[in-house]
Amino acid sequence: MRVQRRHVLAATVAVAAAAVVTVGTGLGFADTAPERASVCSGSVTFSAEGGAPAATSDRFPVGTRLRVTNLDNGRAVTVTVTGPSGSCVLLNAAAMDQVREPGRNVIRRNLVERLDGGAAQSGPGETRPGSARPGAARPEGDAPGGGAARRVCGGPVTFSAEGGAPAATSGQFPVGTRLRVTNLDNGRTVTVTVTGPSGSCVLLNAAAMDAIREPGRNVVRNNVVELLG
Repeated sequence: MRVQRRHVLAATVAVAAAAVVTVGTGLGFADTAPERASVCSGSVTFSAEGGAPAATSDRFPVGTRLRVTNLDNGRAVTVTVTGPSGSCVLLNAAAMDQVREPGRNVIRRNLVERLDGGAAQSGPGETRPGSARPGAARPEGDAPGGGAARRVCGGPVTFSAEGGAPAATSGQFPVGTRLRVTNLDNGRTVTVTVTGPSGSCVLLNAAAMDAIREPGRNVVRNNVVELLG
C-alpha cells in the first residue's frame, strides 16, 4: 500500500508541474517569449521643451508614434514626433518626467518601439536627416570670430548626467573624435572628445554642457558642431 501511495503522489506532482509550465507559457513567462527589438540605440535624453509628452527625432518623420520604456523601472511613455532633432529620439520635459528615475537626465537601459509599424528613415551608421557622416561635413554659416564653420550635426544639442571632464558620446563619430561645440546665442565654445556611443550625433556630458549653456537651459538649439579630427 505504501508503494502504491508513493506512485500516486509522484504522479500528482508531475501533473501539477506540467500544469504550471503550461500556464506559465500561455502567460508569456516561458523563456521562449519573443524579445522586442528597439528602433533606437544608445541613451535616451530630453530637451527643455514644454507641453504634453512628445519627442523630436532625426530618424522618424513628424507624426510617428513611439513608445519609450525605461527598463530600470518599467515606466513607459507614448509620444508623437513633432519635429527634427539631433537624436534618434529626444523626449521633451513632460515625457522624460514620466519615465526617468528621480534626478536622472538620461535613460541608458531603454526600449524604443515604433507603434505605427513603419520603418526608420535610415539605419545606424547611415546619413540621417539633419546630420552628416564624419568626413562629409560641409561649410554652413560663419564660425564665431570669423571663418567658415564646418557644421557636422543638425538639430539641438543636449546632455547626459555623465560626470568627469568635458566629453561627449555620439552615434555618428568614433571614439577619439574631437568636436568643438559652440552655443551661437552666447558665443561660448567647448572642445570635447567622443568617449563612447549614444543615440545622438553629439551628446555632451554635464561638464561640457555647463561650459556653454544658458543658465537653466538643458538644450542648445542655436549651435555649431565642428569636426576637429
